[in-house]
Amino acid sequence: MLRIIDARTGVPVDAAPARRGLTRVEAHAPGFDTGALRVLLVTDLLVRALELGGTPVWAVLHGGQEQPELRAGAAALGIRPLEDSREVGRGLGEKQVIHVVEEGGATPDGVRVTVAPVHAASPAPLAGADPVALRLALLTPRRDQPVRLDTDALTEAHDTLVRWRHAVAAWARHPSRPIPDEVRTEMRGAWEDDLDVPGVLRLLARVESDPDLPDGARFETYAYADRLLGLDLTRDLGAPA
Repeated sequence: MLRIIDARTGVPVDAAPARRGLTRVEAHAPGFDTGALRVLLVTDLLVRALELGGTPVWAVLHGGQEQPELRAGAAALGIRPLEDSREVGRGLGEKQVIHVVEEGGATPDGVRVTVAPVHAASPAPLAGADPVALRLALLTPRRDQPVRLDTDALTEAHDTLVRWRHAVAAWARHPSRPIPDEVRTEMRGAWEDDLDVPGVLRLLARVESDPDLPDGARFETYAYADRLLGLDLTRDLGAPA
């Protein structure tokens, strides 16, 4: 079960306290910049992790005057659409509300997840960047650690994506094999422990180079992890070798 540290108390809480009870995740992003996109990205990860655990989720955006630009930027990063908070009330069967906010931002009562700021070389969030590489660069540090986005960080993320997509396409040509139990357990344990996405990325790096794993198991591991990460790692399936 996914547990999140409530920034108000510093205590881990169940993100879904009631079985099959609705969890509402509210993203608070008053403007349009890379920090706001990181808030929406953490919201997206929370929604994906909860859904993978079988929890119904309702994702809502509290935005400001730049909401159309923010939504367009979020879509480019593969962030699922969020409902407008001005048009919704309390959800039927709602058992938990989680607020995702950049450090220093205010929220109503409820579980609070804070996101560290982004220090970007360019003030324009998507200026010339591969959006999926930007997504990976924002995912690489823990959400409570600031992100420094520069040419080196985006290049490294882009190169990792190219390598992983090429590897996944090659592994897919081999017979499928199940994800080893210990790998699945470690992966789920990472993202259910306060949404430790860097732990998932470190596991994928080990799976990539583990000589004892069959290629079919590598493929299934990456495809499963991508249900959380949203990096389109299977994009190159069927492409010429």
